[in-house]
Amino acid sequence: MRESLVPVVLMSHTAHIRSHRKPRRNGSTLAMRAGVAGGVLSTLAVAGASGSANAAESSTTQTLDLSALTADLATQIAQSADATQQAAANYELEAERDAAAAEAAQQAKTDLADAKAKAAAKKKAADEAARKAAAAEAASRSSERTTLSASTSTTVSAPASGSVATVIAFLQAQVGDAYVMGGTGPNSWDCSGLVQAAFKQAGVDLPRVSSDQSTAGTPVSLSNLAVGDILYWGSAGSAYHVGVYIGGGQYLDAANPSKGVVIQDLSGYPATGAVRVL
Repeated sequence: MRESLVPVVLMSHTAHIRSHRKPRRNGSTLAMRAGVAGGVLSTLAVAGASGSANAAESSTTQTLDLSALTADLATQIAQSADATQQAAANYELEAERDAAAAEAAQQAKTDLADAKAKAAAKKKAADEAARKAAAAEAASRSSERTTLSASTSTTVSAPASGSVATVIAFLQAQVGDAYVMGGTGPNSWDCSGLVQAAFKQAGVDLPRVSSDQSTAGTPVSLSNLAVGDILYWGSAGSAYHVGVYIGGGQYLDAANPSKGVVIQDLSGYPATGAVRVL
């Protein structure tokens, strides 16, 4: 029998060792890797461009925001300056008003002081004038009473009882008293009140009013008057004024509010008639 021949495959002595060389890459793999690399680069480029654009936009926005902020700040500063200026003007105006008010108050105070001083001076002058007038009036009364005393001492021929002298003395003591309508003494009189009081000192009760006193005694003519006769003005029974004859062409009466009790001449104010009581 023939032996079967088994083919023998001869192998290199290094065939069992894996090759140290890198296996070759086929074209498709390389192309794919190249595309990936290109895409990555493209992405990076786009990203970079986008970043640059965003940076530029951000820079522009920041610039715009800064400009707007600067403008707002300038506006606020201007408004603040205006407000400060207005406040200063208001303070100045208020200060001027306060100064004017203070000046007016001071002037008013000065005017008031001047007015008080003038009033005091005027009052002092008025008091001095009143004092002098009172002194002059007192001197005049004294003179009148002296004159009356001198005239009556030579003209009165009083009866032994002294009734007429009593009437004249009482009348003389009232010279200078005031005239008051309805007055009956002791310091103010009207005409009939004085005559009634004078004759009462001599014990004679006369009526109160002039019209009744004009008919209370015996009628006498004005050419035959005697000291103590009652003179009247107006018609007998309706006389409006009375006085007492004191001799020497004079009479004493409570004349009027401006004269008071005085001595007067008949020639200046002639009586209408007369009556004699004592």
